[in-house]
Amino acid sequence: MAESLLLLLPMLLFSVIVHECAHGLVAEWWGDPTARMLGRVTLNPLPHIDPFGSIIVPGLLLLTGSGVLFGWAKPVPITVENFRDRKLGDITVSLAGPASNVALGIGLAAVLAVATLAFGSGGVPQGFASLCRYGILLNFILAVFNLLPIPPLDGSHVVANLLPGPMAYAYRSLGQVGLLFLLLILFVVPGILSIVFAPAWIATNLLLSLIGGLG
Repeated sequence: MAESLLLLLPMLLFSVIVHECAHGLVAEWWGDPTARMLGRVTLNPLPHIDPFGSIIVPGLLLLTGSGVLFGWAKPVPITVENFRDRKLGDITVSLAGPASNVALGIGLAAVLAVATLAFGSGGVPQGFASLCRYGILLNFILAVFNLLPIPPLDGSHVVANLLPGPMAYAYRSLGQVGLLFLLLILFVVPGILSIVFAPAWIATNLLLSLIGGLG
């Protein structure tokens, strides 16, 4: 458990920071400098840490042995009125976070693959290999979690922009209770975690199987 904590928590923190920076960078590309002006386009963890999402939720998941770890940082402030195209801008900014986690997971898989080719599966240091494996799964889980169409998660922004005005407003208003409801379901309903995050497990196992064949 201690080894897992040492590997997982720094990787989780780094991954959610990359996620939020991706939101800020794409928002800036669409014409909104809010995140940059407020110092949120940075890899410095201090401006991003959310006590509940970055510490309490991941800690509870680890302590309860759920087998799945996820969390979040403070949302990057976005002013959609600054976007050149408000609807398309909001959709792409929202998708940028999960996309960055998928890219990070694939990047870690590529690093592990290169190391396996260079040293063989038995020659790659165990701690390094474990860090890469944890990082791949963790980032795919973060991507799947944030794509869930439950306000205020990233996937809900995509759905809201496809709904008519009144329906979109009512849908977005669920963000006040949506995340708490989701966490309650994830913790209370037996087996729901393995169902929700099945795509992350499948993608991770596929990549690791391919990498294992290189050694």
